[in-house]
Amino acid sequence: MKKVIPLIAIVFCISCSHKIYVVRHAERADAGTNTMMSNDPPLSAEGTKRSEYLQQYFSSKKIGAVYSTNTIRTKTTVKPTADYFELPVNIYGPKPDSAFAKQIKSLKKNVLVVGHSNTVDDVVNLLINKKQLSDLPETEYNKLYIITVKGKKAKLKEGKIYTN
Repeated sequence: MKKVIPLIAIVFCISCSHKIYVVRHAERADAGTNTMMSNDPPLSAEGTKRSEYLQQYFSSKKIGAVYSTNTIRTKTTVKPTADYFELPVNIYGPKPDSAFAKQIKSLKKNVLVVGHSNTVDDVVNLLINKKQLSDLPETEYNKLYIITVKGKKAKLKEGKIYTN
């Protein structure tokens, strides 16, 4: 009996998996002539709507941690989801690296990561340990990357999130 319990625990842990959801921040407001805003613009009305839709989408995903870069648009994008799950928004640096990917994968819970058109690919490539994606077009806001982590393996699935 003593040998059976550890074996069951090992089998259970091997079958455990978690998902890492990676999205770009929602639509940003047009900086127009306000140069102060151009470095860190807020979300547009459409972007705010998308951030609320993301919260609805993720409400059934049992998110256990949320990550965002330290910009208004990424933090505002993730805030409704973080608030829904009563989680803090963890800030990561502007250039994600292998240490960040290792940290996210080691959490063993579902995670939402919000980035930028030129960093979402870096995050995903680091998580799957393969250069597969390149920068998103500036107009692309609805891409969803789902990385399923099972043991040391990470499998990528791409999708889209549309707002109504």
